[in-house]
Amino acid sequence: MSLRFEEGEELPELVKHPTTRQLVQYAGASGDFYEIHYDQEFARSTGLPGVILHGLLKAGFLAQLVTSAVGSSGRLRALEVSYRGLDLPGRPCRCRGRVSSVRDGVAELEIWTEDPEGNSTTLGRASVELAEGGSR
Repeated sequence: MSLRFEEGEELPELVKHPTTRQLVQYAGASGDFYEIHYDQEFARSTGLPGVILHGLLKAGFLAQLVTSAVGSSGRLRALEVSYRGLDLPGRPCRCRGRVSSVRDGVAELEIWTEDPEGNSTTLGRASVELAEGGSR
């Protein structure tokens, strides 16, 4: 699917299937070794249902959503997110977005993650600089 970057246009959904192993790998890469991301017993002792995804990992998923949708027709200029809910390994994390506006060669996007029940767990915005001819 090729985006036309028109207001209201939906980005192709990206579904991630995070695992506890991936959380351990991300902890090593990011240096975020807080036990709630890999130690089930510790996470439960803090009142969580189990280990949870790193917030910045979810931000990375959303960046992948945007860059995959944009492809060579633009580049990511800005990304901001706000964490609103928990995502757990072993459960799909749906990454979604839509074009909120296009002006002067820049597309503004609303982006978010959803849990399997359809609850938004991360909300965000992204700005994409469009290549020549990328906006209408």
